[in-house]
Amino acid sequence: MTPDQIKAAAEALFQAEATGVQMGMLSLTYPDITLDDAYAVQAALVALKLDRGAKVVGWKIGLTSRAMQQALNITTPDSGVLLDNMVFASGSTVPKGRFIQPRIEAEIAFVMQADLAGAHVTRADVVAATGAVVPSLEILDTRILRADPATGRARVIYDTVSDNAANAGIVLGSQRHPVDAFDLRWVGAIVKRDGVVEETGLGAGVLDDPVTGILWLVHRLARYGQGLRAGDIVLSGSFIRPVEAPSGSRFEADFGAFGRVEIAFG
Repeated sequence: MTPDQIKAAAEALFQAEATGVQMGMLSLTYPDITLDDAYAVQAALVALKLDRGAKVVGWKIGLTSRAMQQALNITTPDSGVLLDNMVFASGSTVPKGRFIQPRIEAEIAFVMQADLAGAHVTRADVVAATGAVVPSLEILDTRILRADPATGRARVIYDTVSDNAANAGIVLGSQRHPVDAFDLRWVGAIVKRDGVVEETGLGAGVLDDPVTGILWLVHRLARYGQGLRAGDIVLSGSFIRPVEAPSGSRFEADFGAFGRVEIAFG
């Protein structure tokens, strides 16, 4: 994609979010789009939001489970940027109409206590730089159509990455734990929508260990001269399939001894 095409794509995504009207797939408009192009569109989209006063508060990692990777025919996770206006308190209600087609995922969030950057970073470095791990929910949304109405073709990774990895919001639980207080591979959640169990899962669904997700992100950012900062929130990746969140629905995620997170949709 040319610089002008990247800019136009970012502006179209920004308008789709502002109006609540989804746009067509970039992978159809630009058949030769690459993953680098997609991340360039994402960066341009985030820049538009920063220009309007938003602040970066962290990162999200997606497509960490085998099921989701196979669904999109990829072998690597993706990442997006978390902004301050995406943060919701546990127990709060998302205003009606805030999102287009929201869905919920359960994740373990990492809160960094030290900067972390570089291709040399190890798993031990990730653990040392983590100030706390927190139960969380991610709110997904899609400003790009999930499927093309004319061909039925589903969106692919280039579309989701361009769309800030489909990120829309984060809900953090109040409980904070040292990173080594639990075996994160065995931290799981029972996720209910309107009192009915919709999904369950374990942290091991995230690359066999949620810490591995953070390590992957640091190594990916190193290729662009970036890294994590002290205070950043990092969503390590979902260990459940996304659950639709229609207007009027309520979600409870019970992580057992690890904590609890709740969110409702107006």
